[in-house]
Amino acid sequence: MDLAEIFERLPSLTPNDRTLVEDAYEFASRAHADQFRNSGEPYIAHPFRVCMILADMHMDAPTIAAGFLHDTIEDCEWVTVDVVEQSFGQEVALLVHGVTKMKQLPTKANENPGHRRSVNDRQAEYLRQIFMAMGNDVRVILIKLADRLDNMRTLGALPPERQQKNAQETMDIFAPMANRLGIGHLKWQLEDLAFRYLEPEKYREIAMSLDERRISREDNLNTMIKRVSETLQATGIKAQVQGRPKHIYSIYRKMNRKQVPFDQIFDIRAVRVLVDDIPTCYQVLGVIHNTWRPVPGEFDDYIATPKENGYRSLHTAITDDDGRTLEVQIRTLEMHQDSEFGIAAHWKYKESGRHTDIAYEQRLNYMRRLLENVHSEEQDAEEFVEAIKQSIAGERIYVFTPRNDIIDLPEGATPIDFAYHIHTEVGHRCRGAKINGKMVSLDHALETGDRCEVITTKRGGPSLDWLNADLGYVKTQRARQKIRHWFRKLDREKNINLGRDALEHELKRLGMEDHLRSEIAQRAGYPSLEHMLAAIGYGDVTAASIVSRVVQLEKQAEEARRDELVASPPSPQRSRTADQGIDIAGTSGLLVKLAQCCNPAPGDAIIGFITRTGGVTVHRRDCTNIVNTNEPERLIQVSWGRAETSVYPVPVEIRARDREGLMRDIGAVIAGENVNMTNVNINLSDNHIAIFRLVMEVSHVGQLSRVLNKIDMLPEVVNVRRLQTVDKTEALQ
Repeated sequence: MDLAEIFERLPSLTPNDRTLVEDAYEFASRAHADQFRNSGEPYIAHPFRVCMILADMHMDAPTIAAGFLHDTIEDCEWVTVDVVEQSFGQEVALLVHGVTKMKQLPTKANENPGHRRSVNDRQAEYLRQIFMAMGNDVRVILIKLADRLDNMRTLGALPPERQQKNAQETMDIFAPMANRLGIGHLKWQLEDLAFRYLEPEKYREIAMSLDERRISREDNLNTMIKRVSETLQATGIKAQVQGRPKHIYSIYRKMNRKQVPFDQIFDIRAVRVLVDDIPTCYQVLGVIHNTWRPVPGEFDDYIATPKENGYRSLHTAITDDDGRTLEVQIRTLEMHQDSEFGIAAHWKYKESGRHTDIAYEQRLNYMRRLLENVHSEEQDAEEFVEAIKQSIAGERIYVFTPRNDIIDLPEGATPIDFAYHIHTEVGHRCRGAKINGKMVSLDHALETGDRCEVITTKRGGPSLDWLNADLGYVKTQRARQKIRHWFRKLDREKNINLGRDALEHELKRLGMEDHLRSEIAQRAGYPSLEHMLAAIGYGDVTAASIVSRVVQLEKQAEEARRDELVASPPSPQRSRTADQGIDIAGTSGLLVKLAQCCNPAPGDAIIGFITRTGGVTVHRRDCTNIVNTNEPERLIQVSWGRAETSVYPVPVEIRARDREGLMRDIGAVIAGENVNMTNVNINLSDNHIAIFRLVMEVSHVGQLSRVLNKIDMLPEVVNVRRLQTVDKTEALQ
């Protein structure tokens, strides 16, 4: 054991880093001085090999130091977390403590006699510990994986029953975890080593078959590597072409999946092409497909659509000159580092002087802060909802099915996203969901550790509302595409009708029924009303976005008119009321108030009416009192000012079937949008319909649309709409 072997792998270590590693090695050597492995070798040989694995992943000095010390707290009575911290600092102590906490795996039977935990239960419990450790520092998991890899390499020294136990743990938990972290370099080794002990006869059979044909296979592979290299070089492409080892367990899985013997696995040979950038990846793909015949159905583009663990590469299969199948992977050098070392590659980049991974550092800092709120280590597997909100590879969450299968989704995903991840038809027929046994709304944001059960109907399809971004029903692009595809299969006439219903519903909800539909289509940029309605029906756009766009354009037109008035004399006679945020043309010192008959809000087209008392009342342009006025000479041009902080009262009516908690749910939606609610009036009709009339203080029509949309989707809500007018009694309240 020579530390020079580790330092050779980490040439960028500073003198202080080297001192830290040397001190940790000496400390561990003293702590394990009288301890031996089952094989009879000195115990220190194990942490040394663990550190060699970590060094191969180009980990930093604190990680290497923790690798030497990772067993000291558990195996040496005089070593505590405080002792490690005093000797090596808080960072190393936290890493060692994190690995120590992960020692006890829930792999044995529960206390209840005769009850045995399933593989998924063990995975769930261990994932809880993994996520808690990840929230503190992902390097804890990397040390644990290196520890497990060395233990698997020396597993032969243990009794058969412990060999089986450790191999099953590795296959059930550690190899999948390495895969989730994108560390293919460790995943394949862990799987092959576990397979060797779990299925020794099948392992030996495949290994012998590979060895028997090794020489001829290597000759053929070397020939193809040379052919691919020469072909790419002839086209001016700079690339590294290398053979890709086929792992024994992956061959076994393919034999099982295809139900064929080894002799019928034709893609044992594989090559990997490494290039400098993504455009060259696709250029290489074109050259290879033009030179050799591609195998149908064997192309996967994991660059455009990366795997959930962040893996990126192009995969294809071709028939070579001798008619044999050859797998080809094409990726950049950076993608290759990511695929081999996953999360560890970020330290590899840091060691090489790269400083562009700011988002990754932010995620780690967030998880460190998050763990401060996680105190209990005795929770069940389903209770680690606070362990992590953002996972390592881009804000992921892990949700469980009723059968304890683990589903990987982006942060913020909903039950609808979950349903479409399970199966397209499950998504189409999703009508409700239970999270941890409790009914939730379909826009409920799932969290890591949730167990989700989808409630479906026998027939039916998705709702157009699911595509409304304001409502938050769908997070993943996959679900959004499936929904759009479903609507696109409907005939055009049906989609036009769907679009018309959605548009009318939105206009009525916002009290904008008087707007000409053809003008809305024109303002929204469509050649005709039918084109716009069809687009809504297909799910390409939402009715809410169309109306919001029209309101925005009208607001811009009002601002343009106001700017024209500002530029024209007499400017001193133009005034603006700070209280209402309204500009008035050609007047000065007038009292301004919003009309209670139509309650205009920013975004509405407005006009002023000069009252007999000398003030100006601001109405919506489509207000019936303005349209039917007999005194047009008293109308005056007004426009909304630029103040963005003002709020405006808007009367709203909500009709819903009376139920327990109805008022609470409505109030929660309104409060969630930071909208104040005043003048609440509730009546109950003879047929048990609750009628809410209230005033919302909103800053613009878009905010109002969002709130009304969300209220409309609450259970038992029949209708929600903005009131165009209120009677005099209500207006004075």
